[in-house]
Amino acid sequence: MFWGGMNNGVQQLIGLVFGIILGRLLSPDDFGMIAMITIFSVIAIELQSSGFKTALANIEHPTDNDYNSVFWFNIVVSLCIYVILFFCAPLIAKYYDQPSLTPLCRYVFLGFVFSSFGQAQSAYLYKNLRTKQQAKAGMTAIIVSNIIGAVMAWKGFSYWSLATQSIVYVLVCTLMYWHYSDWRPKWHFDAEPIKRMFPFSCKIMFSAIFTQVNNQILNILLGRYYTARDAGNYNQAYQWDYKCFNLLQGMVQTVAQPVFVDLKSDGERQLRAMRKLVRFTAFLSFPLLFGFAMVSHEFIVTAIGEKWSTSASYLQLLCVAGAFMPINTLLYNMIISKGKSDTYMWNTLALGLCQLVLMLVLYPYGVRTMIIAYVILNICWLFVWHHAVNRLTGYRLLSLLKDIAPFVLCALGTMLLTAFITRGIQNLVLLLIVRVVLAIIIYYIVMRVAGAQILKECMQFLSTKFRNKHHETPC
Repeated sequence: MFWGGMNNGVQQLIGLVFGIILGRLLSPDDFGMIAMITIFSVIAIELQSSGFKTALANIEHPTDNDYNSVFWFNIVVSLCIYVILFFCAPLIAKYYDQPSLTPLCRYVFLGFVFSSFGQAQSAYLYKNLRTKQQAKAGMTAIIVSNIIGAVMAWKGFSYWSLATQSIVYVLVCTLMYWHYSDWRPKWHFDAEPIKRMFPFSCKIMFSAIFTQVNNQILNILLGRYYTARDAGNYNQAYQWDYKCFNLLQGMVQTVAQPVFVDLKSDGERQLRAMRKLVRFTAFLSFPLLFGFAMVSHEFIVTAIGEKWSTSASYLQLLCVAGAFMPINTLLYNMIISKGKSDTYMWNTLALGLCQLVLMLVLYPYGVRTMIIAYVILNICWLFVWHHAVNRLTGYRLLSLLKDIAPFVLCALGTMLLTAFITRGIQNLVLLLIVRVVLAIIIYYIVMRVAGAQILKECMQFLSTKFRNKHHETPC
């Protein structure tokens, strides 16, 4: 989890810096152009990977032949999908009434082809808990891709800079996975492992596709029923919210399922691990996201300019739902570790259908109304995930509430008190700094006074890491 947190922390910090740079150099329309076609890329990635990374992680001892079959399967599928989307690009452009999307689509879609060459290596690192190596790969990729994207934006390449940034990120990640992985493919293909894993992996694949559609539903509809600028404003808010909650979601995602699978034979110990991860995640997630909601206006206007002020109001709402996302991730990883990929798939599909119906009904009432409905639905879906986990593990609703409610209330109280104390500050930069520092201090004091066990364990862990680092003898 330390290296998972390091990976996501560095990635989000770099994303923060370059997000500010790109936000200042580019317009909402540029972001809107990419937002409208992102859904096709992410669905293509899920189709070509077909859930085999999760399937391999769910096998106690996957063989070289398992990895090899997945490797060649991913490449063949990705090439087939690219050919289909290459010829469908004019139809996508026609749907959005944006002719310039045709060449942009054909360029952006190269990303998932490059991704297919690293899926098996990524699965190998993931299965073997090589989080340090995954972290180094992710950090290298984010630095290189963002530098290239920023330089291109500065040189006036508009939305092409964002497209190139995404492709370079995937390409560098793939190369780094090859560098760190001990496994190498062989020149043969055996269909038997694919047949054996596919009944499980296909449900993961469909679930991942539904999840991506759920995440991108507003980008899809806003690009259709509103303007590229409206889609860009929402996408900017969503990207900042995603950067924030993915800091924690990515951390727990790197370890949750492999750990749950390893503990599968001891249900009681598995549940204890689950509850501890929930408390740890809630301890960080709610103050982080509620705090970001509190300073959303000051941050957006100060960082990327007044032209994005509409995004600030959207970001404030999205952060409320974002606080619950990492906990949802833990819950559905527990479901997957129990081999119930069908339960995961149907719950994800149901969420997507509910969101689609809500958005189609509410789009005439404006973007803000759609976002409010999206937020409420995603918070409520926490209890749907919990219901499934409860049936599999006996993790009762009262136990879940005991694990997260104290952190929700403390974080909410901290932000309300901070906002009240700082309400008289007029300078936006000063207000942003004071609110962040004051909120951290208040939350820490509240946790210390309350005697939060998770805080003690975190402090002990950091203290141990510092002592070990301090006493290391150079070779």
